[in-house]
Amino acid sequence: MSTSGGKIRVLIVDDSASVRMTLSEIISSDPQLEVMATAADPYVAVERIRQEVPDVMFLDIELPRMDGLTFLRKIMSQRPIPVVICSSLAEAGSDTLMQALEAGAVDVVAKPRVDTTQFLQESRMRICDAAKAAAHAKFRGVKKAPPPPVNAEAKLTADAIIPPLSEARAAALRARLPQTDPIICIGASTGGTEALRDVLEKLPTSTPPLVIVQHMPEKFTAAFARRLNALCAIEVKEAEDGDVLLPGRALIAPGNQHLVLVRTGNRYSVSIVDGPHVSRHRPSVDVLFRSAAQVAGKNAMGIILTGMGDDGARSLLEMREAGSHTVAQDEESSVVFGMPKEAIQRGAAVRTVPLSRVAHEIETYARQAQRLGSSS
Repeated sequence: MSTSGGKIRVLIVDDSASVRMTLSEIISSDPQLEVMATAADPYVAVERIRQEVPDVMFLDIELPRMDGLTFLRKIMSQRPIPVVICSSLAEAGSDTLMQALEAGAVDVVAKPRVDTTQFLQESRMRICDAAKAAAHAKFRGVKKAPPPPVNAEAKLTADAIIPPLSEARAAALRARLPQTDPIICIGASTGGTEALRDVLEKLPTSTPPLVIVQHMPEKFTAAFARRLNALCAIEVKEAEDGDVLLPGRALIAPGNQHLVLVRTGNRYSVSIVDGPHVSRHRPSVDVLFRSAAQVAGKNAMGIILTGMGDDGARSLLEMREAGSHTVAQDEESSVVFGMPKEAIQRGAAVRTVPLSRVAHEIETYARQAQRLGSSS
């Protein structure tokens, strides 16, 4: 397969000639990627797949002759291919997008914006990263080659949003940090939408507050939160600036903005902030985890789930050093063992567990934190 040596071959399926052209130019600009073919509808795509199977397929949802969701389901049942949904749908098609992820799509990206150079560059980074992550994704028991080393280009750290603490300042903070109710911080990327559903569906309403960063485009995070809210016992919502953390509630960082944890006395809330991409992402897991290390420390649990790259790895280590309980998803259950692997290699994870045990880890941590709180 080409992902083990040559370029990653991409098939683009979209009824818009201009979108096909823009996507082709973006993908072809990356030396690790090549456009195998383009297709205006699923029937043309099937003919191309019969000639050559791509490593990754970019698929629009709204297509002529057969809608993208139906085509995705047929592909996954007959000849599974890593699929990235590339859509401009937001509010109206939110349920369809979530159904596509449930049907086996590994990621979702917004159609490239070409109105300004900055937006085009951000689209380019996101689309190329999604293609590479998808090419290395495992699904339905299929083993894939490990993801390539992290590209250091355009990788600002959390310093760009939250200044790091000196060792003396960090030690002083740990020493006088008050005991508060526990909080749970989770970071995920490729494969994370279904991983998060697996975790959150198992949690009772007594679960401590959760704050989540899932790499997703702007507006899609609101649809994702609504979908989870309909499936879970706990409340799930897209975070808004100033939202207070409450038991039985999960806040999901909005796409294209960073989420920072804030403590006032013994209560926590969130601040939604603009800023550059950190670890190639906005929102960034590193930003959330660093804020948790600094304001919650021993009162927090940090969890890093499936995803490509290293977003969250360094700041999960900061959480561990601040006294947080830290967990990484294991290789076997990760769709892409990139972010968890980086965290484990840095010594950031206290425990490594399969996805099926993450909810249990949260409940165990919550019980232990409750006992500590009642005895203090």
